[in-house]
Amino acid sequence: MKLRLNFFPARSNQVLLWSRNAFLILGAITLSYVGYALLDARLHQANQARQFDQALKGANIARGHSQGGAAREGAALGRIEISKIGLSVMILEGTSDQTLQRAVGHIEGTSLPGQSGNVAVAGHRDTFFRGLRTIRLGDEITLTTLRGSHRYLVDLTKVVAPEEMDVLDAVAEDILTLVTCYPFNFVGSAPQRFIVRARRIPAY
Repeated sequence: MKLRLNFFPARSNQVLLWSRNAFLILGAITLSYVGYALLDARLHQANQARQFDQALKGANIARGHSQGGAAREGAALGRIEISKIGLSVMILEGTSDQTLQRAVGHIEGTSLPGQSGNVAVAGHRDTFFRGLRTIRLGDEITLTTLRGSHRYLVDLTKVVAPEEMDVLDAVAEDILTLVTCYPFNFVGSAPQRFIVRARRIPAY
């Protein structure tokens, strides 16, 4: 009588079991990190919005806010609201990874929120600027700083390559430029940029 010694099925089962457990652990770690990042962003937004509202009521200049010139990375500069897409988010100075995880960021070298010229703001397509996928021409954007509120109307949306930096150029008109990655449902580092341009409505 011949004995068949077949170790491969047992070994294969062990490999499959180990692989399954490893993927489960990796998935749990990934979900935990995403959950932490979302919670951190929400708490930071709430804290910044509360401080900003208090500063508005008291007519005081918030810590880190610059009335002119440069502001430090992460300083609160104002708030963007687009009621048509349910967006209300604080603007922080800069576009570092940490800043864009917690808010939308003012792009260095462009006009500061509330100033004349081209005010450019960047945000992630899968968090704060996700709603831009449904924005339409004529939608109104409100930009509020400690110096007052300004209203803009969207007059252009377009998709550009990352190297097309002319959308950030200084202009004589008072415009607001919003920048996010595109396509919105792309997995990984998106290859293009989605641009929203809005012109300030004159105050009478």
